[in-house]
Parts: sequence; C-alpha cells; structure tokens
Amino acid sequence: MYPTDLVMPMKAELTDKGFQDLTTPSQVEEALKQSGTTLLVINSVCGCAAGAARPGVVYSLTGDKKPDHLTTVFAGFDTEAVVEARKHLAPFPPSSPCVALFKDGELVHMLERHHIEGNPAGAIAANLQAAYDEYC
Repeated sequence: MYPTDLVMPMKAELTDKGFQDLTTPSQVEEALKQSGTTLLVINSVCGCAAGAARPGVVYSLTGDKKPDHLTTVFAGFDTEAVVEARKHLAPFPPSSPCVALFKDGELVHMLERHHIEGNPAGAIAANLQAAYDEYC
C-alpha cells in the first residue's frame, strides 16, 4: 500500500475536478449501477498516470459531451474498492491506470494501460471524447 502523503495529491488531481473518490466496495457498486453514463478512472502512482492518464481524462471533459458521473479509485491504496471495480471491467485484465465508461451500468468503452502508456494526454482525451460522442 502506498503512503497517504504520496497518494493524496494524485487523488486530488481528479477529485478537485469533480470526481467522486470511491474508497469502499459498496461505493463502487452503487456508483457503477447509476443511470446514465459513468466514467471510472483507476488511478495509480505510475508515470503514465501522471503524464497522460490524469491530464488526458481532465482534458476530455472540456468538450460538449461528457459523462453524467465522474468516479475514481486508487490502485495500491483503496485496495478493496479497486478489487470491486475490476469485477465490472471483465473481460479486461487488471490494469492501472485505466479508464472505463459505463452506460446504465454496462461497460461500453475501455482504455487499458497499454492504450495510455506512450501516448500524450491529448490522444487520451481525444479517445475519450469520441466515446462520449457515441455514448453520452
């Protein structure tokens, strides 16, 4: 488990932008079964989370269409919440960071770590905005 002092600023990059910080399995379950569209970010300490995932996700929200609900869990910190979140990401293997879009509780779009690593934040944002155009 990562130290709180390390994790909290990384969580704040999303929570300060309106993301609900899910820290328990029951919070994850409730969030992912909401009506409408829900964006779930599995946040992490890795460099690609800082360099592309978090900035890309935030930038993706500047367009006309965006998800109804914004949520996040933190890998290596909110362990039980992440385990619950990953149950909803099948058939995709565990990946952090990753970004998932749900519509009425159904997974409709997924960005795994290998889609994030090596790509700039703008490419991540463009990928997510295309998904928002289709599902939001």
